[in-house]
Amino acid sequence: MASTSPGYGITIRVEGKPEFQPVAEITTIITREGAMITALDVADSQLDNVVIDVTCDAIDQEHADKITAALSASPILKVRKVSDRTFLLHLGGKLEVQSKVPLKTRDDLSRAYTPGVARICQAIAKDPSDARRLTIKRNTVAVVTDGSAVLGLGNLGPEAALPVMEGKAALFKRFADVDAWPVCLDTQDVDEIVRTVQLIAPVYGGINLEDISAPRCFEVEARLRKLLDIPVFHDDQHGTAVVVLAALRNALKLVKKNMKDCTIIINGAGAAGTAIARLLVLAGAKEIIGFDSRGVINNKRPADNEMRKWFIETCNKKQFDGSLSEAMKGADVFIGVSAPNVLTEADVASMAKRSIVFALANPDPEIDPVLARKHAAVVATGRSDQPNQINNVLAFPGIFRGLLDAGAKKITDELLVACAEAIAGCVSDAQLNASFIVPSVFDQNVVKAVAAAVKERS
Repeated sequence: MASTSPGYGITIRVEGKPEFQPVAEITTIITREGAMITALDVADSQLDNVVIDVTCDAIDQEHADKITAALSASPILKVRKVSDRTFLLHLGGKLEVQSKVPLKTRDDLSRAYTPGVARICQAIAKDPSDARRLTIKRNTVAVVTDGSAVLGLGNLGPEAALPVMEGKAALFKRFADVDAWPVCLDTQDVDEIVRTVQLIAPVYGGINLEDISAPRCFEVEARLRKLLDIPVFHDDQHGTAVVVLAALRNALKLVKKNMKDCTIIINGAGAAGTAIARLLVLAGAKEIIGFDSRGVINNKRPADNEMRKWFIETCNKKQFDGSLSEAMKGADVFIGVSAPNVLTEADVASMAKRSIVFALANPDPEIDPVLARKHAAVVATGRSDQPNQINNVLAFPGIFRGLLDAGAKKITDELLVACAEAIAGCVSDAQLNASFIVPSVFDQNVVKAVAAAVKERS
């Protein structure tokens, strides 16, 4: 059975008569329905009535509705209200702006605003590089999207993408003290995106592209990197690739295999899959076979963009031309950044001994990790409720912390490999095991290590 998740947490207010033991009835029903009770509080208690707030984690929205229906069906309970905890958290958004300086007196206003601020404007006009020193540019990143590839949900547009960009900005602040702001663009035209970001760039010390569909994302990033004098980073590509490489380094260390000797299957050759392949090749991988929704990628397929051309020219040297299941036979590593349930248990069982499976599709992976663990030595997913979560938050906060501190202008693949090595190094030999190949996202050493690696190479 699939796991429950706090992302589908609900709080249900239920009432019943004390003589019928409503707490016991609620507990029995919710447990029977397969939910995880995380809190149970008596909100009000009278002689003839008791009101109970029960909080539980469900598997998905359908499961949450089923739990509520089961409670409503009980003859001794009355459901008064159901609150979705995730929706409550997002009410009014997740960000706010606060001043870093006091504005309590006339003197404060004179320095922070007119007339004192005019001196700062003149200084920057004289030396534009002073903007990094005297404005928010020093510590601010734009999180830019067109809403064309929101999570695993597809082309939802800029408004629906905003909650994700807010969340990204909150993570920047929480983990690296970087001030980030969502920029959701109401266009999916490459020229308009590039021009818009170019126009707003003076405010920011870096650009984080997010949830822009392939292959347009490749062109957007490439053009902006040429146009701007600040670093441009597409997290869906490079953040994912950095953490995958870090996790794979440690997984291979655990199973005692070398990257150059492994056959690696990548399912999903969009932004993330291509970036992963590029970093793995740079890290020493020799045999990578890629698949997309149309099947295996080889020289029989025309290249419709530069990144696909690179994939065809660099990977699948033996020009394998079979199915995914056929490619899995004897493979050492599977990396999925694609779609749910594309692998079977038999596929994993057919892999080489001490195999590694990274099933990273979210929220539902390419194979149930419980099934994969029956045969693979190491299994990772993109889910926070499973061990070995391949989470971009291990990479992008530290990368931008380092870039901003160094006043960097560009990002190189070699820098990204160094970041992956820094993340991998945060797991000591004593800690390394099949359920712990990457550090916790709450490990404070990660951002420091990644930032240091960036500054050293910037």
